[in-house]
Amino acid sequence: MSHGSFVFTSTALRSFQLDEVDMLERDNYKKKLASRKLNGYQLKKEARDRVSLRSSVALPPAICYDLVIQNALYTGDTEAVQRLFPKGSTTANLIIEPQGGDMRWVARGEGLWSLSYEQELTTPLHITAGRGFTDSLRVLLQRGANVELAPGGTTALHESCETGHPECTKLLLSHGANANAVSEEGLMALHMCTSSESLECAKHLLQYGAAITARSLGEDDTPLHVAAENGLPEHIELYLRYGAAVDKQNDQGLTPLNAACSEQQEAHELERYFRACKLLVEAGSDVRTIDQDKQTPLHMACKHANADVVDLLLTHGADVNAMNYGCKTPMQMILQSVCYKTSQRPERVVRSLLNYGSVLVWHVALPTVLKHCGMSPRTIEVLFNAYARLKITDSWVEAVSPEVFKEHQEFYESLFSLAQTPRSLQHLSRVRLRTFLEGRVLQVVPNLSLPTFLKNYLLLESRGYFH
Repeated sequence: MSHGSFVFTSTALRSFQLDEVDMLERDNYKKKLASRKLNGYQLKKEARDRVSLRSSVALPPAICYDLVIQNALYTGDTEAVQRLFPKGSTTANLIIEPQGGDMRWVARGEGLWSLSYEQELTTPLHITAGRGFTDSLRVLLQRGANVELAPGGTTALHESCETGHPECTKLLLSHGANANAVSEEGLMALHMCTSSESLECAKHLLQYGAAITARSLGEDDTPLHVAAENGLPEHIELYLRYGAAVDKQNDQGLTPLNAACSEQQEAHELERYFRACKLLVEAGSDVRTIDQDKQTPLHMACKHANADVVDLLLTHGADVNAMNYGCKTPMQMILQSVCYKTSQRPERVVRSLLNYGSVLVWHVALPTVLKHCGMSPRTIEVLFNAYARLKITDSWVEAVSPEVFKEHQEFYESLFSLAQTPRSLQHLSRVRLRTFLEGRVLQVVPNLSLPTFLKNYLLLESRGYFH
């Protein structure tokens, strides 16, 4: 340990003296125990007296600024940790105040503010557990580190679960860490399992008695909500086996299914969220549950253009024409998102909604749709082919930017040519049949004795042009 790391005040010296006395007492106690001259009553009395002595002189943990100690902890140097935290010392419960951090304004007095680094207090146990340094963590636990210390608002168990280190999690639990400890933000360790790497952590927590029905103090989320929000199908499957309730609503009215559909989803995450939703639906989650904004899972799945989830929800009875508080239907939700989701094939969502009986967009609003969805010609094609006639005017041409028109010139030329040419008899027959079937298109068309290309035509499969 480097010199000058701690200020040895009279209080600190007194603490060291007490440590020395305690070590001498412990040595004498072992000698007496070995000589077998003490009966059971005397052993218990001495143990109680020692605990009483230590509790009466216990000091708050010292704050460590020693960079040598910090470097050993942050790099997982187990040999250095063994040397810097010797047996019998009380340094395993030091409070670490790392240098740096985010800048924030701090009040220094009446009317005085200064820009200072925001420090987060931590402990050796937190540092090693949060970085997966299992050997160093084991040394600290053997040196008597307190598993329940939470100077920064979270325990070391929270840290190990948040960063997904199952061996550290298991080690902490085996040394008495509380699986249901609540952080300063009202979260339990299960709420911190937000990545695929944390699955084994979640298993250990449940084996050590973590409450599967635990609610976060902030948003009233269960661990199942958290797993659904983060699109973690393996976690969901685990929690369901432990009896998690699929239709519990949080303070926003979201069930785990609502939460999964509401979360922002990138293209590479769609399949993972689909599997998560599939597990919840198969476990009995209600696909028509509305949140505080009267939005159903279908509204949100359309907003995020997850076509597989949309199909899943519609297959299990989702209301294709449900309206939220803003009077928006699922069709309006997807059309507002097309410009941001072109890589996720939004035309698939529009096609599914139409095949399940979605009401059509008011004809007068089609130029606006063309303006906002023009960069996805296939979406325009699928939607516009649901109409028997299109009253194309100059406003339609003006709605398509020159850049979009140039990129998809052949498609838009075929669309604008319909201003002088009526739709084909084949198209009119398709619209007539679909109108007759209403919301039963997908129940009837696949069972018709027709060639596959005609079935796909009736189901509005896009072809890249209008005819």
